[in-house]
Amino acid sequence: MSPSPQKKQLSWLAVGVVGMFAFAVFAMPPIYKAFCELTGLNGKPLLADAASKPAEVLDRMVTLEFVTSVDAGLPWTFRGNLKSIDVHPGQIQRLSFHVENLADTAVTGRAIPSISPAASTAFVKKTQCFCFEQQTLKAGQVVDMPVVLYIDPALPESIKTITLAYRFYRQPDAEQKI
Repeated sequence: MSPSPQKKQLSWLAVGVVGMFAFAVFAMPPIYKAFCELTGLNGKPLLADAASKPAEVLDRMVTLEFVTSVDAGLPWTFRGNLKSIDVHPGQIQRLSFHVENLADTAVTGRAIPSISPAASTAFVKKTQCFCFEQQTLKAGQVVDMPVVLYIDPALPESIKTITLAYRFYRQPDAEQKI
């Protein structure tokens, strides 16, 4: 006896739901991340390789503003050593951010960067950034974390201010003994 048409249809619907769930959970995040990094969408910065050099330095000035925050689950203080800086497009900037672990154990965090306005994302070229990888701080450790970047001189003239925002999130610890 063959299954009824309703049971066949229900089976296909169940397979479809499971397939959509698997796609959403396992395939979409890496695809979305790659798309954002490639296009600069969602404030994800395009990474400059260490060998790349900025073009000529332009006479005009652009203001870089820095915004920092820490997720509630991370016992750190985090701030930029500068609130803002005026830069010439093409000029390499070396900046640092002050981070302190307030916990009595080692804690690992990861900074997620964002750049606005979105139209400026493709023109901010980072060659070094603490946001490229996880950071583990020992209990009570204080660190100044570096960022080296430049603004591509091709930045549209209409953009006068760029905001770089970093938010640190706690990462799973493997009860690291540092």
